[in-house]
Amino acid sequence: MSDPLIALTLLALLIGLLALGVWVAFALMAVALVAIVAFSNAPVGLVMATTLWGHSHGWALAALPLFILMGEVLLRSRLSQDMFSGIAPWISRFPGRLLHVNILGCAIFAAVSGSSAATAATIGRMSVPELKSRGYPESMILGTLAGSATLGLLIPPSIILIVYGVATEQSIARLFIAGVLPGVMLVSLFALYVAGYAWARPGSIPREPSFTWRERIHASRRLIPVALLILGVIGSIYTGIASPTDAAALGVILSVILAFASGSFSWKLFGEALMSATRTSAMIAFILVSAAFLSISMGFTGLPRNLAAWISTLGLSQGALLAALTVFFVVLGCFLDGISVVVLTTSIIMPMVQAAGIDPLWFGIYLVIVVEMSQITPPVGFNLFVIQGLTGIDILRIAVAALPFFGLLLLGVLLITLFPGIVTFLPSAMGR
Repeated sequence: MSDPLIALTLLALLIGLLALGVWVAFALMAVALVAIVAFSNAPVGLVMATTLWGHSHGWALAALPLFILMGEVLLRSRLSQDMFSGIAPWISRFPGRLLHVNILGCAIFAAVSGSSAATAATIGRMSVPELKSRGYPESMILGTLAGSATLGLLIPPSIILIVYGVATEQSIARLFIAGVLPGVMLVSLFALYVAGYAWARPGSIPREPSFTWRERIHASRRLIPVALLILGVIGSIYTGIASPTDAAALGVILSVILAFASGSFSWKLFGEALMSATRTSAMIAFILVSAAFLSISMGFTGLPRNLAAWISTLGLSQGALLAALTVFFVVLGCFLDGISVVVLTTSIIMPMVQAAGIDPLWFGIYLVIVVEMSQITPPVGFNLFVIQGLTGIDILRIAVAALPFFGLLLLGVLLITLFPGIVTFLPSAMGR
């Protein structure tokens, strides 16, 4: 059986299992078992045991449940409402109004956690109930959250950029600075889309009251606790005092202190926050270990490497090569997490990319944006499942809501292709 046919068979199996209502983690594990048993000679029991154990614990992974717990605490205290109350006077005149909170909140939190899953979970816990209660369209609430949460992969610090830098011997510092302008570009594209939606459908966006400058400044006092929390978490990372995991623990401590200080929190609510964070973290962790097993299984089959090598035999032009690679990486994103896509393909892809005259630094940012697209691509867009776990909304509705933002990410890829200076300007200004 040819590699493209194998890929289509495994994809059809995964879609079929999900259509039958099988849990995502079980569906991923079943496809991994079929792949490793049918298309490799690896010892399936040993591979499964070592993979599940190896990926079920780790200090770095502790940041995810801690950031989720921080979001749960903020959700149950008055702090999340205060955040909206403090921001609303400043953006109440913007087209789209409080929908921009999702975009700006995700961009800020992405710079804290570096994880799209943690960003979606934390910001979603705060924003979805509040925006729903104010009457904003569900599709825009879910779409802005799903799309903006992908920024965790691009805005520094980015784990995927670190992996890419190590794999391709590129400067990680230059990759980080290269991701700044594309990150700002994507935030601007999302905000412009929300504004365009509001202009096209003015009746769908609820009215927010008008505020004087005095009222805006007075309302901004409510932002002080949240600002202290953000400064504590971001400042501890960027000053080198704490790792992201340490900063996540600091965020939990600060959020609990601020929540109790606000007078709107209790030990009962703290217990509820712990239980909810545990359920969400367990759901995400179950999917993560199953996805890790699928990644390892795909590596044993050699399918990602063989498909990449097959593309290299087609003799494509630079533009056609990038178009083919875009489709290739999006399809791989249906099976693998972003880090696995980078690890399994760069050794084959990079010689082909360099032979075509493509800047490896630019290609790293391109690759991350394409991987971001796969985070909101059915059937295995990870952000879609995180939001489904948070809201209980059918995943097809979430996927449809996220579709415009998939298109905006694709537009982002086109823009950096036509104007590569968006990526290369800041690294060039840094010098070598």
